[in-house]
Amino acid sequence: MSKQIYAGNLSYQMSDDSLRDLFLQHGDVMSVKIIRYPDSGKSKGFGFVEMTNDEEADNAIQKLNGTEVQGRSIRVNVARPKKNGE
Repeated sequence: MSKQIYAGNLSYQMSDDSLRDLFLQHGDVMSVKIIRYPDSGKSKGFGFVEMTNDEEADNAIQKLNGTEVQGRSIRVNVARPKKNGE
């Protein structure tokens, strides 16, 4: 069962590849998507990572939440399903 992870307060310069590399240190990564503004393509400063293994995902959350990456203290937690209106 895969687990979706929210990664927030990311550096606006961070790429999908660098976010993937960060999480690969903690387990198998299925997908990575930094959310971007459609008009400019600039990062919104957050993204989602999907990991294949719940245990590895929980470990990544625990190890990465609050760590400094590219000068920003990132927030990492389990992604909540989107509610209507969000």
